[in-house]
Amino acid sequence: MPLVSQRAAPAIFGHMPELPEVESARRIIDQYALRRVIEEVDDSDTYVCRPHTPGEIRSALLGRRLSAVHRRGKSMWCETTGVGRSRKPGPLLGFHLGMSGKIVVGKANGSEVDGGDYWERGRKPGDLRFSRFRLSFTDGGFLVLVDPRRLGRVRLDPPVEKLGPDAAVVTREEFQSAMHRGTAPVKARLLDQEALAGVGNLLADQALWTARIRPSRPVDELSTDDVDRLYDAVRESVADSLANGGVHTLSFIPARRAGGTCPRCGAALQVGVVGTRTTWWCPVEQT
Repeated sequence: MPLVSQRAAPAIFGHMPELPEVESARRIIDQYALRRVIEEVDDSDTYVCRPHTPGEIRSALLGRRLSAVHRRGKSMWCETTGVGRSRKPGPLLGFHLGMSGKIVVGKANGSEVDGGDYWERGRKPGDLRFSRFRLSFTDGGFLVLVDPRRLGRVRLDPPVEKLGPDAAVVTREEFQSAMHRGTAPVKARLLDQEALAGVGNLLADQALWTARIRPSRPVDELSTDDVDRLYDAVRESVADSLANGGVHTLSFIPARRAGGTCPRCGAALQVGVVGTRTTWWCPVEQT
């Protein structure tokens, strides 16, 4: 029977991608979009730009520059400068990529670069059919959120203070504290962005398989050794996915399908629901 969590993982911005994909988008913004003057803003998509009304983000950003870009877990935001010679900084500009979003930056010479969600077939230059938000720069370039499924989000001053420690740099002590609170299934706790920022559905399944822990086990039943193994597995999974191009490159992910088998022992994988998310695990090794 499917497993049902006692607590769904809270989502500060709704559906989100995995940490490595957001980091790839952050690097694109950091390398190509900072310090360019914003000449125009298209914030007309009222769903992606909620709760703002059309023109509200535009009014807040015209004449400013993106001065820095940050990521914690799966959340990303940009600092903005003052307008003209003003030293008073502008609002934060928050981005979420949804489940299929990319950040596309057009350079002044007409070429494009993108980062974000992995698409098997990629995105061809000039394909902006699914543009949901756009910054146009005075040099002729642009920054666009391209999102086929329209699950991304753009907003001013996002509540990043609610996020837990970043999964890529979380300390062992911080991780132990997060895992030893309450009775939630361990996978639901991994997906709780207020406890640990950055672990999505695929990363959680990979880490739990690596640590040989059943996703539905309540966190209060985990031993110190269990939590230590899971910490190492989370850090290893995040590091490998960052180094190799995304979560889809991890060893357990291709097996998460009908007829899939455990990459270690060959047992048929089981599938159920934990923390409201479809979950795959090895019934032999994950106890």
